[in-house]
Amino acid sequence: MDIRFVTRNVEISDASKGYMESKLSKLEKFFDRILDTQVVVSFTRGMHVVEITSNVNGVIMRGEDYAPDIRKAFDKALKNIERQIKRHKSYLQDRVQLKTHDISFGIEPMEVYPEQEETIIFERKKRVPVKSMTPEEATLQMNLLGHDFFVFKNADTGLINVVYRRKNGGYGLIEPEA
Repeated sequence: MDIRFVTRNVEISDASKGYMESKLSKLEKFFDRILDTQVVVSFTRGMHVVEITSNVNGVIMRGEDYAPDIRKAFDKALKNIERQIKRHKSYLQDRVQLKTHDISFGIEPMEVYPEQEETIIFERKKRVPVKSMTPEEATLQMNLLGHDFFVFKNADTGLINVVYRRKNGGYGLIEPEA
């Protein structure tokens, strides 16, 4: 596993780096296909903020936490990543078992809202890589990232789709018409 450190407004001692590297290497006991990990450490408002982003065989997992002590912030963020990796591994095991059964992805009809006549200003633009996956995998990725929607290329149709979290707690899938 490749580990990169990025610092903002703070210096990390060699002892702290060694501590973080040893703890991160233990993640491989949960899941052996962790490709790389980035640790961003910053200091804001008297608190150390540690953000860990791991590429787990193409699935991005992210944990962030803060504390007055850098090690405590790191440990709390690492627990978030561990929980996500365990959930992902259990999902993969369940998926292998489910392939023997015919289970469909439940999709609710979309709500249609009337167009509003406002000037739309984009405050931020972001480019993301679009990966080929099933709607179930995209939903898992969305939940792991903690987002409300996720854009992906449907492995079955080859078209760009969007999964999203509905207000009632369910999920929706947006597919373009051919």
